[in-house]
Amino acid sequence: MDRLQFLLQKHFGYESFRKGQREVVTAVLSGKDTLAVLPTGTGKSLCYQMAGYELAGLVLIVSPLLSLMQDQVEHIKVRGEKRVAALNSFLTREEKYRVLRNLRNYKFLFLSPEMLQNETVLSALMELNVALFVIDEAHCISQWGKDFRLDYKRLGEVRRSLGFPRTLALSATATKQVREDITKTLRLGQVHEEIASVDRPNISIFVEEVENEKEKAQSIVEKIKLFHGPGILYFSSRRKAEEFSEILRNHGISKVAAYHGAMAQEDRILLQQQFSHGELEWVCATSAFGMGIHKEDVRLVIHYHFPTSMEGYLQEMGRAGRDGLQSVAYGCFTKDDMTLSMVLATGDLPEDYLIRSYLTESDVSSQDFQAKTQCSEVTMRILHSLREEGDGSAHLADQINEAVATIRGLRQAKVQQVKTIQNWITSTTCRRATLLSYFGESLDTTDKLKNPCCDQCHSQWPDLAKRTRAANEEAETFSWEKRLQALFGLNEKEKKEHERERSSRTFA
Repeated sequence: MDRLQFLLQKHFGYESFRKGQREVVTAVLSGKDTLAVLPTGTGKSLCYQMAGYELAGLVLIVSPLLSLMQDQVEHIKVRGEKRVAALNSFLTREEKYRVLRNLRNYKFLFLSPEMLQNETVLSALMELNVALFVIDEAHCISQWGKDFRLDYKRLGEVRRSLGFPRTLALSATATKQVREDITKTLRLGQVHEEIASVDRPNISIFVEEVENEKEKAQSIVEKIKLFHGPGILYFSSRRKAEEFSEILRNHGISKVAAYHGAMAQEDRILLQQQFSHGELEWVCATSAFGMGIHKEDVRLVIHYHFPTSMEGYLQEMGRAGRDGLQSVAYGCFTKDDMTLSMVLATGDLPEDYLIRSYLTESDVSSQDFQAKTQCSEVTMRILHSLREEGDGSAHLADQINEAVATIRGLRQAKVQQVKTIQNWITSTTCRRATLLSYFGESLDTTDKLKNPCCDQCHSQWPDLAKRTRAANEEAETFSWEKRLQALFGLNEKEKKEHERERSSRTFA
């Protein structure tokens, strides 16, 4: 048993690595800055945690979502690691000071990119040995990425302030252009790239056009009754997620709940736990749900509203079938949805006049400006970031022109992303092949002989339902095998025999 295998069993209790994990850890430990693009569900967090145990110093993880940050902290603590904390807006002032005073006692520290703009926080970190600088959801760095954020754009300067520590950038979805942006912004120079295929052959893809909202609801209810869950339904609005969870209850589907960002943090955590433990079978959610959720047996991912990019779709549909067994991604749309997605993609980007006004009125507070203009909170955060971008050396007119150009470029990129996924939704060619082509890959046609591909390749719902029910039975059987294995301590030979038996199973 080599050193990495020993660490894997010691810290995580796993017998083997998932694809790409060993390569990423090896590259990091050899001193290389690394960019890893690994599909949703392949265990990216394990890479920096394992590397961290072998490195002397702090592992600093930048994460874009507070809920994801908290979830990662809790999972690390459950494993028995107490030297972990998150520094974010969930903490009170006293709690933040306590974390800052004890920075040297932590092995893993999670922060938002905004927190790294705080001079007190950055100065405290500069006094430490940052052994590994991790950027989770690194596609947020690139304006061509699906979740571009201006605060992520500044991480290259943060990295310089920290003395250019060894860096690991992680993403589930990044095109070649996005990867180039990540490397350039972080000033990585010679970087090791570990790029896994985005293909998930065990997930069959179905897209359907319907006439109206009523027909859409009927179609989704039929699919849910046909399958036996667990499943996630994605919506673009909180209101719709709540409404549809009530619709499902009215159709006798009781183990369902709605999830969105307006819920209290405690309620979100409870709902995540209930879903992970099987107390809920269906979750009607906005896009935030799923990140950090370690549930391998999701059989059906439904899009009531499609995301506004191919990257977003790939990430959300990839939350199905993490155990490698037959699962389905289903979405339906109306013509009105096409207009809605364009509004959602660009609606929070500030118009030119707002940018000029906010940057010119430098003495006006964000709160007063928002009250006067009725901007959304997202728009206000973008405007504030644009104001902070100015370093004081440029003339105001130049700063305004640069800010306007930045947002215009971002709007153009968002529009193109929406057009791309809309073309995919309405196309009549193989959906998997087109999806892979977008990410620079080609389809292995032998997979079509093993698994149902998509609605354009004539897969049938009854057959898929039968396969997913069989997958649930297999997953449940294997779950009991693992429990018995833990209870009675099967030896290595017996474990391998069980694994060979499971691998040889086929669907009827």
